[in-house]
Amino acid sequence: MALSLEDIAHLLATRGVNQYGREAVSQLEHALQCAQWAEKSGETPATVVAALLHDLGHLLAPGGDTAEQDDLHQYMAIPFLRGLLPDAVLEPIRLHVDAKRYLCTMEPGYWETLSPASQHSLVLQGGPFTPKEAMQFAAQPFAQEAIRLRRYDDHAKVPGLVTPPLGYYMALVQRLVQAPAAVATEADRAPVAA
Repeated sequence: MALSLEDIAHLLATRGVNQYGREAVSQLEHALQCAQWAEKSGETPATVVAALLHDLGHLLAPGGDTAEQDDLHQYMAIPFLRGLLPDAVLEPIRLHVDAKRYLCTMEPGYWETLSPASQHSLVLQGGPFTPKEAMQFAAQPFAQEAIRLRRYDDHAKVPGLVTPPLGYYMALVQRLVQAPAAVATEADRAPVAA
C-alpha cells in the first residue's frame, strides 16, 4: 500500500521530531537539511525529494530508529513509495547506505569524516565494500545520485541550522507526484521554486 502525500508529511512532522539515532538533530531536521544541501547544490527535483525522504524507513520501523541494529531502513520505505514516486527518487534512497560503503572503499580519508554514529552504523551495515563490490555498485543506475545524496546526508547533522519548512519541500514532492517524468528529469537542474 502506497503512502499518500499526507501520510508522508504526517510521518515527518510527528515521528520526525525524534532524535536521529545518535546525532544531535531530529529526524525531521536531518531530512530538511539534507534536502536543502541537495537544492543548494543544484540537484534535480527528484534528487532533492530523495534527499528529503532518504531516511523515511526509520520512521516506518515498528521499533523506531535504533543505532544498535541495522534496520535496513534504505529498503523499508520503498514499497510504500513505489507507485507514488519515480525511480529517480526511489533508487538513490535504496542505494544511499551502499554509497557510504562505496565511499569508504574508494575515497581515502572518507571514513574519518563520518560522525561517530555513522561510523558505528557502517559496521552494522556490512562495513566498506571490497573493491569489486565498489565497482559493481558504481555501475548501477542512480549510483552517482546516491553518492551525492550520501554526501548531503553526511553534512545534514547541524543542530539549529535554519532550513525551509517541511511544507516547502512537500510542495516539491507534490509536483513530482503530479508530473513525475517532467520534474524528475529536468535537465537544467534548476533550484526548487517555492
